[in-house]
Amino acid sequence: MAMNYDKLWKLLIDKKMNKTELHEVAHVSTNAIAAMGKGGDVSTKVLDKICRTLDCRIEDIVDYIPDRDVDTIK
Repeated sequence: MAMNYDKLWKLLIDKKMNKTELHEVAHVSTNAIAAMGKGGDVSTKVLDKICRTLDCRIEDIVDYIPDRDVDTIK
């Protein structure tokens, strides 16, 4: 499973905000910002803080990309 945060980075550009400002305003750790920069996992609490700060919905900042080699759950 991979997460894609390209929408978040584009939204930050639209709002004329950088990652450091997001960290400071949303009160999320620099480690969380770094993890998102690498497509890594972050908690839903982090995503909630970002959505509240940017006044957006979760689908506006992240896409879920499932692994191709994982069997589907039946």
